[in-house]
Amino acid sequence: MIAIVDYGAGNLVSVKKAVDWLGQECTITSDPAQVEKATRIILPGVGHFASTAALGRTGLQDAISDAIRRDVPFLGICVGMQWMFERSQESLETAGLGLLAGECERFPENVKSPHVGWNDLEIAPSSPLFRGVSSKSFVYFTHSFRVPLTETTVARCEYGGEFSAAVERDRSFGVQFHPEKSGEIGLKLLNNFCSL
Repeated sequence: MIAIVDYGAGNLVSVKKAVDWLGQECTITSDPAQVEKATRIILPGVGHFASTAALGRTGLQDAISDAIRRDVPFLGICVGMQWMFERSQESLETAGLGLLAGECERFPENVKSPHVGWNDLEIAPSSPLFRGVSSKSFVYFTHSFRVPLTETTVARCEYGGEFSAAVERDRSFGVQFHPEKSGEIGLKLLNNFCSL
């Protein structure tokens, strides 16, 4: 069972519809016990980084951390990816998971923010998440903050300078774009995640 984590912020129904379309068994849940039992975990995210504080208050953060330690595949989407890092300039008083080192930053003032719409990716060929997806594929973004390039970057995008469009460590993955809104490419990526 794939757990789609509900913490009061996220594009839950669209993600579930995409996973259902792939024929995968999934559920939207805010129950830490159900997250603990999941075979895969997806953490969607829309809106302000401060909304992720609810993960700590509800026990969901502990359940996700424990699952990651047990090597359960995890996918953070948009704010869900940003939460994998230590913090974000959007809400410095809200701690991230700290699974990955670094801080999310605002786009520079010389570009329109939020970054909304389709943009292409430069993809690392070794990433299992992007298996069968070629560089220059277009995906859909909507965000005002971004993760700089790090050693965990497996896909990059150019908008006001390069930033991390996707990150990866072991069986934990994050994507800044919305695969559930990215057509065939997004479905391919979600299918790759579901088959890890």
